[in-house]
Amino acid sequence: MADGFSPTTFFDIETFAHRHLFENCEYVWQALSNIERYFRELKLGCIETEIPEGTFLADPERISIGEGTVVEPGVFIKGPCIIGKNCQIRHGAYLRGNVIVGDHCVVGHTTELKHSILFNHAKAAHFAFVGDSIIGNDVNLGAGVKCANLRLDGSDVVVREGKIVIPTGLRKFGAIIGDLCQIGCNVVLNPGTLFGKGSHSFPCLTVGGVIRDRKLVKPSIKQIIIEDL
Repeated sequence: MADGFSPTTFFDIETFAHRHLFENCEYVWQALSNIERYFRELKLGCIETEIPEGTFLADPERISIGEGTVVEPGVFIKGPCIIGKNCQIRHGAYLRGNVIVGDHCVVGHTTELKHSILFNHAKAAHFAFVGDSIIGNDVNLGAGVKCANLRLDGSDVVVREGKIVIPTGLRKFGAIIGDLCQIGCNVVLNPGTLFGKGSHSFPCLTVGGVIRDRKLVKPSIKQIIIEDL
């Protein structure tokens, strides 16, 4: 059953400093359950960049930030958290803990990250919510993208592909977005959404289920009518 849902199906993990998160994961989303234990095994508190006045670090001894990363005033970071090298953490960003950000990433204005993993060169630059999700290498989330992480009925999230239904055992699980994906502005990803490598989504959609590699998600009807007033 795990065929097609392993970590390497969605990500190039060999160049990622935190690839050990994915060891022994039959399903890619199982790495989310490894985050807290992973942090317990690390020595944190290494901040190799300037933290400007007006930035709030909660539990700074549980936060590590790599050299070359720019943290703007107005950022709130709660530990445990790791941010890699040469990232941009922009004004108003909110990192709520149990967050791992790779190198050369962008976390933008009013973007909220919670219990999530961002691979290298991932960008969530404007008004995004990334909860209990994994964002791949060179992924771009358009402005306003929301990775919904909780079902309305509060039950465990399942992954659905056709007639296949896979229980995840996770009450909170957002999205898996594979390497090189582009997600258009104001897209809502339902809990348990998986995007394969190189897939794209049109803006202003609600998307769920499994989207395989190099697919384009677009509306079935796109009609704009302009009439005289």
